[in-house]
Amino acid sequence: MTDLKAAMLAKNEAALRSLRAIKAAILIAKTSEGASGELKEDDEQKILQKLVKQRKDSLEIFQQQNRADLAVKEEEEIAVIEKFLPRQLTAEELKEAVAKIISETGASSPADMGKVMGAATKQLAGKADGKAISTLVKEMLAK
Repeated sequence: MTDLKAAMLAKNEAALRSLRAIKAAILIAKTSEGASGELKEDDEQKILQKLVKQRKDSLEIFQQQNRADLAVKEEEEIAVIEKFLPRQLTAEELKEAVAKIISETGASSPADMGKVMGAATKQLAGKADGKAISTLVKEMLAK
């Protein structure tokens, strides 16, 4: 809320759009059927990750359609939302983490991908994109 007020005062449209989207998504989750009215930090992070993913998907579409005006808005919103997420692993850190998980699970072929992905998504939740993890696991198990 403090950031939302600061964005209003600064007339920062990108931050305002992003923060309003975050607020709306959290309110919807809190008031949805079966919700207790409170969200755990993990649930909030999942919501934020979902918002970033939606914007990245839209960004990709806008770039394919040469809509630079809309692509810029999505990039701005992604930058604002990512401020509230934990730091993402670099490609090298992700590769090291996946290699460690593969050795821990004893996986040796692409048939073991499910086992590796189960462990990887739990350990790397919030720290890396699921698509990036999946691609890396496929690549490393194919060797």
